[in-house]
Amino acid sequence: MQQPSTEFGEELRKRRLEAGLSLTALSGTVHYSKAQLSKVERGIKAPSRDLVRLCDAALGANGALNALATQAVANASAEPTPGQVDEEDWIMQLSPDGANRFQPMGRREVMSVGVASLMTWRSDGTGPASPASGAGMLEASRSLFTHYRKLGQTVEPGLLLPVLIAQTHTLRELSAQTDIGTRRQLLALGSRYAEYVGWLVQETGDERAALWWTQRAVDLAAAGGDQALASYALVRRALVTLYRDDAKQTVALARRAQSSTLPPRIRGLAAQREAQGHALAGDLNACLRALERARTLLDRQDDRSDEPVIGTMHLPDPVGMATGWCLVDLGRPREASEELDRQLALVGQNAVRTQVRYGVRRALAYASAGEIDHACALTASLLDGVAAVRSATVTTDLQRLARVLARHAHLPSVRQLGPRLGTLSRSSTS
Repeated sequence: MQQPSTEFGEELRKRRLEAGLSLTALSGTVHYSKAQLSKVERGIKAPSRDLVRLCDAALGANGALNALATQAVANASAEPTPGQVDEEDWIMQLSPDGANRFQPMGRREVMSVGVASLMTWRSDGTGPASPASGAGMLEASRSLFTHYRKLGQTVEPGLLLPVLIAQTHTLRELSAQTDIGTRRQLLALGSRYAEYVGWLVQETGDERAALWWTQRAVDLAAAGGDQALASYALVRRALVTLYRDDAKQTVALARRAQSSTLPPRIRGLAAQREAQGHALAGDLNACLRALERARTLLDRQDDRSDEPVIGTMHLPDPVGMATGWCLVDLGRPREASEELDRQLALVGQNAVRTQVRYGVRRALAYASAGEIDHACALTASLLDGVAAVRSATVTTDLQRLARVLARHAHLPSVRQLGPRLGTLSRSSTS
């Protein structure tokens, strides 16, 4: 909340008294100080999102306190609209110091800024590619995609994005020179590359570019005859609104991707995202129903397709992990930590990005449950991974964790962890 709310404070006090809890008792349950709770109830201090969630769960408000605390933020609730660039050239700049930059530009814009005068290598596209070349590119690109996704678990996005973008471009251009059957397969694979680029770009913190790449993925898939990816794009866009703390829009986008005509995997992933939106809103029952629907759908998915899997490939039990994730936002940190313990034990040690993403959330759950020393020990083991993968989405939870631990700055474990945690929570995406 941006401003203290007298209305929220009054409702919190009313529900606390109805539950027969003193400020001291509620303080012990949510692990916030009695003085801070008193200031919130009197409208002197604004509650954090984490405090709202914990109080909502502790008092059985079933989302009512969450709803009361939610404030409209300019543009935050608006559905993000992917940009459209027709007949674009893809311009990529690589610097000796490792920095790189990508920008799509219209053909006229390219000519006007003189980029066309730069050194270029190109195919004129006047002749068809041989069947062998199309099939060879398809086989090699599929194999490379699996390797790139594994590599993406251990390195920062900036190291992979140039090769992934170049590969997407190659598949797109070669598809115009092959027979219809090979063309569709090349475009379908290109759409998977573009979707993965969109995810990595979101990991850098650039939401607008992430949505642009998601739209490119939809365009490539549609050109190859796959209309279903347009619905999965809604799931990706819902991830953007999820990290904006926009529960309503997250649920709305996810529900639009659950038509009975869509493949079970897309519907299952959409149901998971819907559950995360309900968790943000504090609606436990709706969250559990969506998770149950997700499990049913994902159990029905057909893994026999030659195309790379849509969504995560590093979670043995994605619904179980989503359950642990949701329990944190539902203000049930003890249940969340137990579930995340179980799920993280199943994740391979080489899946560093996945280990970090859900490991930080597990540490947040333990800290929110008052187990500060254990939360610090878990966090310390993750910081090298945090530095390696440089994830904007991980940093969001890392900042939440830092705020929780800051309330216990007198503890030796927090003081020892503090300097590096503070540095990484500020600079992981810079």
